[in-house]
Amino acid sequence: MIISTQKAKRCAVGLLALAMTTTGIASVSSAPTAHATSPLYYVSLGDSYSVGWQPGSGATTHGYANVVVNKVKRALGLQYQLMNYGCAGATTSSILNSVGCGLPAVNGAPYNGLTQAGAAEAFIAAHPGEIALITVSIGGNDITGCASPTAPADCLTQSLATAGTNMRQLTADLRAVAGPTVPIMGLTYPDVILGNWVRPPFDHNSAALSVTGFQLLINPAFQSAYASAGATFVDVTAGSGAYTPLTKLANTKPYGRIPVAVAKVCHLTWYCAVGDIHARNSGYALIAKLIVAGL
Repeated sequence: MIISTQKAKRCAVGLLALAMTTTGIASVSSAPTAHATSPLYYVSLGDSYSVGWQPGSGATTHGYANVVVNKVKRALGLQYQLMNYGCAGATTSSILNSVGCGLPAVNGAPYNGLTQAGAAEAFIAAHPGEIALITVSIGGNDITGCASPTAPADCLTQSLATAGTNMRQLTADLRAVAGPTVPIMGLTYPDVILGNWVRPPFDHNSAALSVTGFQLLINPAFQSAYASAGATFVDVTAGSGAYTPLTKLANTKPYGRIPVAVAKVCHLTWYCAVGDIHARNSGYALIAKLIVAGL
């Protein structure tokens, strides 16, 4: 079921904020401090990456959001309570417009008849001063189809234009309810197409072109969209070693001598082994490490 316009979502959040104001509670939150006695909530939004999806298992508790909670406790001594609104298969359009979620996170936060964005925003508005972190992983499903050999030449450009508009709207809405100081982090993805180097038919050209696509098109578009509302961009592509020159080689099993960048994506994701774009536990742990480093 799809909401016909953004008005329903904005109405739900607006009414909640109005109710809070009339009872004397500020509707805009600020970032909590390490000395806060109230709960510290970590709000996660996004697609299958945000729910820790793995082939054969579906959503898991090994995703980066769960790992962030553990890492923050060890590194900063803070206990975050995870509110995971992620939904496998989400796009930048569905996160804004589709009500409910058919493939939610394990112990995922409730939607209560709202869109993913609307539900998360309502929760944020209802907990002023208690939101410690917001992360967003979205956009991958918008552009996945452009990796097909049959995709039109301008597929990526058009898809990124639409995704960028939606991501700006999402980030602006989150910033409006969270306030100016709550950390919002927007994630990109590992460049799994590098795995074409070792997957039949061993397309080295598409593997090399994918790096250029991330570096010059995808990630600049994502970064610009998140920066429009003061969110921090987490470059998972760079963090997972995709930009290592393809001339730098390493000996691996079972692929033999291959580029280091390819070896890394094979280690961090399932793409090389089974053609699945999702991260392994090691990949989700790396994403969590990059998020916590940003804190």
